Amino acid sequence: MTNPKTPLAEAPIPDHPLPDWSALRDIPIVERNDPLLPTSLSPGLATYPAYYKMGVPHAVDECFVRREVFDRLMLASQRLPAGMRLVVLDGWRPFIVQQYLFDTLINLLQHARPDLDADARYAFTRTLVSPPSTDPEAPSPHLTGGSVDVTLSDADGRLLDMGTLFDEASPLSWSAALEDPVHDDRYGEARVHRRILYNAMTGAGFTNLPSEWWHYDFGNQLWALHRGEPRAIYGATRPPGVERLWQHQLGLKGHS
Repeated sequence: MTNPKTPLAEAPIPDHPLPDWSALRDIPIVERNDPLLPTSLSPGLATYPAYYKMGVPHAVDECFVRREVFDRLMLASQRLPAGMRLVVLDGWRPFIVQQYLFDTLINLLQHARPDLDADARYAFTRTLVSPPSTDPEAPSPHLTGGSVDVTLSDADGRLLDMGTLFDEASPLSWSAALEDPVHDDRYGEARVHRRILYNAMTGAGFTNLPSEWWHYDFGNQLWALHRGEPRAIYGATRPPGVERLWQHQLGLKGHS
């Protein structure tokens, strides 16, 4: 695919450091109670629940996001050049899936990088997977429905070259990694695709996790930290089941 002529491709991706993870807990959550919506119902978005397709245990076969996240994904999609589609790979993530991903990467690193001590393995793992947490004051970002993993495809559904695969454990997975001119020959087109994705998403109000070109946030503590917001609007949530629906309708809110 030739590089599209669009202003979104011109602005480089800033080289930001990782956030101060310890600061997340200090950001209060004032829950707005936006519902989770399935992205697969939108004709303006492509949905490919990557972890479910990869057979990750307990992964869901849908990508759920908060209502305003959904609306902002639509804005980002509308900003893309003709012939490109926004592909949603993951949204709300069950705690058990977060635990599986974190533990799996930690365990693999023990074998692949025996030179790393426990702290170094933890730090490396955290660049790709947030520690699983149901703490109401500091939940895992994907548990809030405010985190979303996205990529780009052409109009026919062919995934575009982004330089690395989704979730690839590589230094090149950092969002700004391809901005170095040394990568011009091999990754020039992928750099353009990353810029288009980054500028479309941040232009729609999302923030990006610097170590993952695919990860964006809105409304949760990670978003608030990046933007300097005084509070987050999304805490931990889950899709409503029929039991919760009936409890609400029957006035049994105190029951689980």
